[in-house]
Amino acid sequence: MALGRQSYHSAGPQPPEQPLRYPSAVTITSRQNPLVGRFRDAARGGSGAVLLLDGAHLVGEAVSAGVAVQIAAVTPAAVESGELQPLVTALGEQGVEVALVSAQVMDAISPVRSSSAIVALADRPANGQAQLYQGTAPMVVIAVDVQDPGNIGAIVRVAEAAGATGVVAAGASANPFGWKALRGSMGSALRLPLVAGVTPAAAIEDARSHGCRIVATVPRDGQALFDARLSGPVAILIGGEGPGLAAEVLAAADQRVTIPMQAPVESLNAAVTAAVLLYEARRQQSAIARKRP
Repeated sequence: MALGRQSYHSAGPQPPEQPLRYPSAVTITSRQNPLVGRFRDAARGGSGAVLLLDGAHLVGEAVSAGVAVQIAAVTPAAVESGELQPLVTALGEQGVEVALVSAQVMDAISPVRSSSAIVALADRPANGQAQLYQGTAPMVVIAVDVQDPGNIGAIVRVAEAAGATGVVAAGASANPFGWKALRGSMGSALRLPLVAGVTPAAAIEDARSHGCRIVATVPRDGQALFDARLSGPVAILIGGEGPGLAAEVLAAADQRVTIPMQAPVESLNAAVTAAVLLYEARRQQSAIARKRP
């Protein structure tokens, strides 16, 4: 299989499975190579249309999800070991250019502290607005001012796991397609319908127009979680770290719900809050479904 315009020949004995070999490949060793700039621009957010996928898991999830990967970079050591053979094969079958880069260049293009063996650039999935409220009982998370990318990624991950139909990152929330959030979502952001860059008011109005009850999470003085009705079409508002949901957002909700907590704990992480609410909503939905003839 071709590796870019050239290929790499691995020296030494080969494992029994005969991993991919790239005869005469040239390894990129300069941090001034234009490829480095492309990856760094994507890590900073760039135009927003290009995703930086860091690590074999995330690149593999992109391939499986049918996301259009533009280019991947891999270290010779990873190629020699054969550990990435299935993934590199899959990329090649999709016509993706795979560039060999030295460990020093990988350190420059991989944004994590301990650089990965493979990183890639991919097209951002289409806006998920049209799919957010699919089905007869949509369940959507509206994250409001959740500024930590890891929290946004974790919210997307648990939303997919709990069967939510989509996530909206509203207000000053972190970009769910930024590299940190993508790593936090472990690939869920490449599959679950997502919308970002909207105001909380617009997100709430859109949810209501699709017949959703608006449920706001509050740390205290709301209806106890296990007494709250979360079945049917619902949009769950999750506030940002620290201040939580603003007064005007709370005023727009139909219901306020509080998760019971033992003292002296006063609040939960935004992603944990989303998980608890979503799974209770799923439990209620499932209980209703079981009662139907």
